[in-house]
Amino acid sequence: MGMAVEIAGPLYLAVCYLIGNVMTGYLVAKLLKGVDLRKEGSGNIGARNAGRVLGKAGFVLTLGGDAAKGALAVLVAEYLDLSSTFQLLGFLAVLVGHCWPAVLKFHGGKGVAAFIGGILIIDYKAALVMAAIFLLLFAIKRSLTAAGLVSFGLYPIIFYLMGGGLLEVLLLIPSSLLVVWVQKEELRERMVL
Repeated sequence: MGMAVEIAGPLYLAVCYLIGNVMTGYLVAKLLKGVDLRKEGSGNIGARNAGRVLGKAGFVLTLGGDAAKGALAVLVAEYLDLSSTFQLLGFLAVLVGHCWPAVLKFHGGKGVAAFIGGILIIDYKAALVMAAIFLLLFAIKRSLTAAGLVSFGLYPIIFYLMGGGLLEVLLLIPSSLLVVWVQKEELRERMVL
């Protein structure tokens, strides 16, 4: 491992966590309506609640901003010529920063949009297969939560079946499971699986 990677790698991971701390829904709500999204609607700072509270503009801005965080982590690693290991660890760091942001006392979002943004850059073809599975499950179950969580959980397997390496799959599993795990309360409430 060269000296540049020894320095750039850990710094990159720390920056990815901080990128995850940029809470798009919180900022959009403050800018558009001067409200704290955590105290409105469902209390979640994600795109769905932003849409409920702020309308279409709030939904689109929050979804886009959060997706950009996941994508940015992977793109920056590619630009810095860091290994796929660092790309995927950076992706995980963004998700951890989004779900447990220091700037909001470790109460953040659920990571769905950031996950989608990252996997679109990691392997857009596998992401499109995951989206097709999501649509099929949604047509059957009529539940965004169930369809999303099952398809997110399957992403590492889809990635592997489409030619992804075993190490990359092992590094994707924690990101995939994290997005599923942080939604356990909603899933438990619905008991739709």
